[in-house]
Amino acid sequence: MAIARARATLSEQEVRELTGRYNQRLFRIARAIVGQDAAAEDVVQEAWVRALSSLDEFRGDAAFATWLTRILINEAYGWLRRQRPGVDFSAEAEPALRPHILQFPAASSRPDPEAVVANDEMRQALERSIDALPEPFRVIFVARVVEELSVDETAALFGLNPETVKTRLHRARAKLRRALESHVSPARAAAFQFDGARCERLTSAVLQRLGLGS
Repeated sequence: MAIARARATLSEQEVRELTGRYNQRLFRIARAIVGQDAAAEDVVQEAWVRALSSLDEFRGDAAFATWLTRILINEAYGWLRRQRPGVDFSAEAEPALRPHILQFPAASSRPDPEAVVANDEMRQALERSIDALPEPFRVIFVARVVEELSVDETAALFGLNPETVKTRLHRARAKLRRALESHVSPARAAAFQFDGARCERLTSAVLQRLGLGS
């Protein structure tokens, strides 16, 4: 019934516009939680189907992106619980720490081929270092730095108080600073890309499950 309502409410084009707008954020946050590309794609697909089948539950108390991301987070932690039953994923608040700030210098306006290669290598190094972070720090770093969400937005999404968000971000930056030998620049915006064919494949799967499209 829920999927039937979604089919009646949304057109294929509307679904494509929504997935094109939000897939990047959803994938990055899902991957930060589950730690695997394939699992993250599955989680994003499930979140879309659940959200688009429950549009009548969206009452506008929060932004659509916030509502959608909360569904995604619930799906991701649900996936983790199924993989590791009995494990409590509610992290304890961290003690206050002195902030360690990673510097992100502006990219050159005229990058040369060597710089492009270096940035790609740095992006890969950054992704590996982010993957190595403990999950409570990893998800906050991705939300705050990669997706550039505010402290309050991040706190609301993960059910944390703002001070905990700040503390975990400081700890994540400190760990990354120790892991990386040089400053991170344009690589942060390119981390965990989810566009092009990957975005289209997931959108097609969502449309198929909703009974929309050819």
